[in-house]
Amino acid sequence: MACKKRVIPGFSLSLGVTVIYLGLIIMIPLAALFLKAAGVGPAEWWEILTTRRVLQAAKLTFGASAAAAMVSVVLGLLVTWVLVRYEFPGKRLLDGMVDLPFALPTAVAGITLTQIYAPNGWIGIHLEKLGIQAAYNSLGVFIALTFIGFPFVVRTVQPVMEDLGKDIEEAAATLGADRWTVFWRVILPMLTPALVTGFALAFARAIGEYGSVIFISGNLPMKTEILPLLIVSQLEQFKYGAASVIAAAMLTVSFLLLLLINLLQRRMDWQHR
Repeated sequence: MACKKRVIPGFSLSLGVTVIYLGLIIMIPLAALFLKAAGVGPAEWWEILTTRRVLQAAKLTFGASAAAAMVSVVLGLLVTWVLVRYEFPGKRLLDGMVDLPFALPTAVAGITLTQIYAPNGWIGIHLEKLGIQAAYNSLGVFIALTFIGFPFVVRTVQPVMEDLGKDIEEAAATLGADRWTVFWRVILPMLTPALVTGFALAFARAIGEYGSVIFISGNLPMKTEILPLLIVSQLEQFKYGAASVIAAAMLTVSFLLLLLINLLQRRMDWQHR
């Protein structure tokens, strides 16, 4: 019996292409980064990472990224609920606008947000009257990171919510559960793994964000300077060792945080089953 030709290549060829691709795009650059950082002694590692400027930038980067990701989860769940549960004019337009941060260049996003939230901007001028300075402040960093992380939550939760259907809600309602009880006890537990995934994606994206933040933050050392900007600053001063150390430490912390989030998600999936 003649063998049919496969459209998809065999395992050996597919595995080879996969390994080569991952090696060239991910593994080799990361290995080069850690090798460069390894050339710096442990004492110099400690000296670089414990400087006040690095610690302050790390605090702002990870703190603002976590806060922005959490806000994105809340707003993303609300927007997803509206897009899935309701029909209204302009729904497709609103659905398409969710992906705007994906398509918009980060530098353009940063300039736009700065123009809006600057002291003389459309929104910033009203915030100034309330004594709130958005642009050129840590609040501006938070706004920019929320802007770029929000779509990850929506696109992660949306297909899960579409598959839920209304049968489970109607069954709970027939047993006497009110709307809040149905949401908290039935719907939310089923959406929690997707929400955790959306949080992880938004958080990871925010940690490495550069273009949209440098304009609205003001880039003030010890105040509004983020780690990616600090790395670029070290490179511009030809301090390649210091830049490599900061980047390697940042990558390690990010990987550990994402690992913990993934383990938490798997545990919730196992409990849900």
